[in-house]
Amino acid sequence: MDTFNDLISSISSYLWGWPMIILLLGTHIFLTIRLRFPQRCIFTAVRLSVKRDPGASGDVSQFASLATALAATIGTGNIVGVATAIALGGPGAVLWCWLTGVFGISTKYAEGLLAIKYRVKTENGRMLGGPMYALERGLGWKWMAVLFAIFTAFASLGIGNTVQANAIATLADETYSISPYVTGGIVCMLTGAVIIGGVKSIARVCSMLVPFMALLYILGCIYIMYVNAYYLLPAVSLICRSAFNPEAVGGGFAGTSIIMAARYGIARGLFSNESGLGSAPIVAAAARTRNPVRQALVSSSGTFWDTVVICAMTGIVIVSSVMAYPDIDFNNGATLTKDAFSKIPLVGTPILTFGLLTFAFSTILGWCYYGERAVEYLKGKRWVAAYRIVYIAAVFVGSIINLTVVWNLADCMNALMAIPNLLSLLLLSGVIVNETRKYLWEGKLDSDMDED
Repeated sequence: MDTFNDLISSISSYLWGWPMIILLLGTHIFLTIRLRFPQRCIFTAVRLSVKRDPGASGDVSQFASLATALAATIGTGNIVGVATAIALGGPGAVLWCWLTGVFGISTKYAEGLLAIKYRVKTENGRMLGGPMYALERGLGWKWMAVLFAIFTAFASLGIGNTVQANAIATLADETYSISPYVTGGIVCMLTGAVIIGGVKSIARVCSMLVPFMALLYILGCIYIMYVNAYYLLPAVSLICRSAFNPEAVGGGFAGTSIIMAARYGIARGLFSNESGLGSAPIVAAAARTRNPVRQALVSSSGTFWDTVVICAMTGIVIVSSVMAYPDIDFNNGATLTKDAFSKIPLVGTPILTFGLLTFAFSTILGWCYYGERAVEYLKGKRWVAAYRIVYIAAVFVGSIINLTVVWNLADCMNALMAIPNLLSLLLLSGVIVNETRKYLWEGKLDSDMDED
């Protein structure tokens, strides 16, 4: 296992070197500039996300689509992932993670637009879309579309499944001494009960679960920051300084390199919000919306909530807690979040436990849909049932295997999905600009899209 883990770690390090960082951030920045900073429309995006679009075609509402995407993104990346980034890259990784989210809003916007632009309707009226359809129909790259679908199917078993199940089992074992085998069995049954109903069942559960779990976690973080109020400004200052001058960070943290801070911050930022990964547009394609830009804006609001708000708050809570309680071992990413939250009397541990359990479980549900659509693209709908069985079994496997191996595999799958998706966004940026000009810049956001 150690040899295998070393191999996967080496591959992950190669994939997440400077070329990937440049491609990812470069795409975020390029699209931000070319689309005239769509971040300025974030409040319009939030408003549209809770507004019905009567008469529009699609399988689920825009809010249900967003909730499912958020269910898949708001997971261990927001809690354990941020802690791992801090442990490996120092407090400066929090800023890099946050910046990835800010600029990633543009990329998530572009992904949502292409998802609607190139989606297809099946014989029974279901909507299918995502990067594989943009690659095939927009660029004519069927082979690349197939590769993306393969990477997505495998990634769903890693980033969306085993990582989340491992986090749930680890927390249950460390906090309540529940055997990972027991936890894995329970999560398997709950997962099966939801995903058997398909996208509508998943979207219905996520629409109820996501707003409640996110609001409770945010309120909990606000309370913890209130308790750590004396250390808040020093923590924010430390995060900003160590992102660009990590050798003398102080505050109970050891120094690291800028490349390490950037690498782990960006990697965990992508893991958290998935902007550029190409997963969220798969469910965005199922949304009932009258034109591509409306759904693009709704999709972009997911990155805002996930990284700009929740990841940032988690990072500040952890850094301020380490500064307030020097006995916390910030080098242990697996327990750093737990140690930081446990210092807050009464509410700290329950907030973390509830947040991690619900975040991770909702991610398992959301990623199941992504994997199903990838398998359907590759082999047809008849293989979806077999995939669900494998997916449920993977939940149990993830509950009992080593966390380090899981994280390294997840990073590898992230990169392999991101590469073809980012290429499609760059090469189809002209289409994205034209659609944005037609519906957003010319003030026709309420217009129906033209049928091809």
